[in-house]
Amino acid sequence: MTDDFHKPVRRPSETFDRLYAAEDPAEVSRAAHSTAAALLSRVREERDPDAVDRLVGFTSRHGIDDIAELWSHSPAKSLPGSLWRLYLLQLSIHDDPATAALLYDRGRTELRSSDAVVAGAPVPAGPGELVALIDTILRGAFQGDFAVALDRAAAFCRVQASGATHLADDYERTEPHRSTELTTRALRLATYATDLTAAARLWHREALT
Repeated sequence: MTDDFHKPVRRPSETFDRLYAAEDPAEVSRAAHSTAAALLSRVREERDPDAVDRLVGFTSRHGIDDIAELWSHSPAKSLPGSLWRLYLLQLSIHDDPATAALLYDRGRTELRSSDAVVAGAPVPAGPGELVALIDTILRGAFQGDFAVALDRAAAFCRVQASGATHLADDYERTEPHRSTELTTRALRLATYATDLTAAARLWHREALT
C-alpha cells in the first residue's frame, strides 16, 4: 500500500527517540518490538486522552517517516507490524478521503458479508465520515480492545478491497491503466485485512509481540 499513498513528510525534531542507529537487523527488530510494546502499554496505563489524541494525529502533523523507521520492516503478524498497518490505513484515508469513500460505498453494496457492520461506518459514508471512522479505529487501538480495533480495520480493508475490485472491472475496457491500479490496491487491501485478522487472533492468545 505504500506505493499507493503519498504524503509530504515533515520530520519532527523529537517524538520518537532514535532507539536504533545500528545497521544490525536484529537490533532494528528488537527496537521495533520494544518501542511498540512500550508505547501501547504506557498509553493504556496512563489513560491520558491527550496522549491518545497526539498518537492518532501524529501522521497528520509529522508525516509517516518516523513511524516507518520504527515499524515498517516488522513482520505483518507482530505488534509493530500491526501498528504500522493501522497508520498506513489511516494515512490512505486522510490523503484521499473522496476516493476512499467511493471505494467504501461500492464495496459496501457489493460485498455480501458483515464487514461493513463490523467496520462501523454510517450509511451513507462520505469522506468526512470515513476520516472520522479510521481515527476512531486507531483511537480504539490505544485505549480500547486492541483486537477489536484490528478486526474493525480488517473489515474496513475488505470493504474497500471489494470496492476497488469492482471499480477495476468497470474501468477494464475504457481505462486499463486505472483498472490495473485499482486491482493492485485491492490486492494490498485484502492482504492487509488478512494480516490484521491474524494479528487480532494472536492478540487474543496473548501471542502478538
